[in-house]
Order: sequence, then structure tokens, then C-alpha cells
Amino acid sequence: MTERHKTTRIRRERRRRQLTVTERVELSPHMIRLTFTSPDLADFESQGADDHIKLFFADAEGGRAMRDYTPRAFDIEAQTLSIDFAIHDAGPATAWALKAQPGDTLSIGGPQGSTVIADDFDWYLLIGDETALPSIGRRLEELRPGVPVFVVASVDAPEDRFPLPAREGLAEYWTFRSEGGDEADRIVAVLEGLTLPDGEGYVWIAAEATVARAVRFHVIEAMGHPREWTKAGGYWIAGESGSEKRIDD
Repeated sequence: MTERHKTTRIRRERRRRQLTVTERVELSPHMIRLTFTSPDLADFESQGADDHIKLFFADAEGGRAMRDYTPRAFDIEAQTLSIDFAIHDAGPATAWALKAQPGDTLSIGGPQGSTVIADDFDWYLLIGDETALPSIGRRLEELRPGVPVFVVASVDAPEDRFPLPAREGLAEYWTFRSEGGDEADRIVAVLEGLTLPDGEGYVWIAAEATVARAVRFHVIEAMGHPREWTKAGGYWIAGESGSEKRIDD
């Protein structure tokens, strides 16, 4: 008998790759997609929609800075990799992405590991801010056809919306910081208005750490969703550059 809702963890050896920008697309005022190529991508692997790779930049003091980003899309045969940059701070990654043009180079490492969630849930609820949208977009492309998926996305303003991958069974809801108030409260208000399908669902949350924690609390405590089918992470911490925090404990 096949185990339901299995989580598979994959580990890999560290590998540094040197990439060259081939294309730049501005998806919204605060989201830039850069596509890279390199023969180093011939053996690139990423099995998890929320995998992270390390990007290496020179910092303001002449040293090296690292930032985590999601491999948004990759093609092994074409040796290409796309990364979406959420422009939400003044750190080295944002500064580099704002100026990046075809021909520029970037060094990356990883992903060192993947967490693969079995695609056998009856429905999925994906919640996040700009930093989560690359993972959400990739998951929408990778989930089996027809399964109901609900996306709740929080961005600065209506003009920051951009098309998510189209699929049957997708319902998307956008909230905006320009409307004022607490970000977690706005997301929770959307969740309170949802009618989720019967059956067993998987909830994935990624945003600023305090927001992700508050939303996770609502999902588990108020909505009664099983803890083991809820994954949440703080993709960044307000006031701290380059920080990330797991909040599943």
C-alpha cells in the first residue's frame, strides 16, 4: 500500500556554478525575472518547488554576501535557469538585480537539498508575499492537473500583481499593503472568507517572519488544519538583511 502524503528529503553535495544573464523581464514594478545560461547547469537538480540556491554578491565593504533565492524554472537541455528577484529592500541582491543586463555574470551554489511533498492531497492552499511568489508559481506549474489550488498573495499595490501560471482549479486572491493595516490581518481576513473543499489539504506559507508566524497560527488554531500538513517559513525578517527563519516548530 502506497504511503499517503509522504515527505521525501534529498541531500546533495555542494556545487558552485558561474552563470551568465541572457534575458531580463520586469514582471511588475517590484519583481524582476532574470534568465541565465551556463554549461555548469548541465547537471543542475532541484526537485522541490521551494528549494533555495545561494547567490553570491560583492557587498558595500568589498566582501562577499550570500542570499537565498528560489530556482523559478530551469531547462537542463537548454542549460538555462530563471530566478525572480523581489525588489523589497536595499541589499546587495536588490542592487545587483536592478542593474543586471544580458552578459552579466553571477555565482550560485546549491540547492543542497530538496523537500518534496507528495502530490496526493485533495487541495492546496499557498500563502505568501512577493518573496514567496517564485515558489508559488513553480508549484502551480508542477502540481498534477485539475487539483484545486488556492493562492493568497500579499503585495504592495494592485500594480504589483502579475499573471500566475494558468491552470484549471486555481483561485487566486490578492491583498495590498497600500490599503493599510496589518499585513497578517489582511491575509487572515481573506482566509476567513474562503470555502475550502472537503478532503485533506496541504497549506504552505512564506512571508516576513512575524507575518508567516501569525498566519500559521490562524491556519492551525483557528481553522483547525493539521500541523503536519502545514509548512511555514519566514523568508525574511523585518529590519534584518539576508535573514530567514523556519517557524514550523
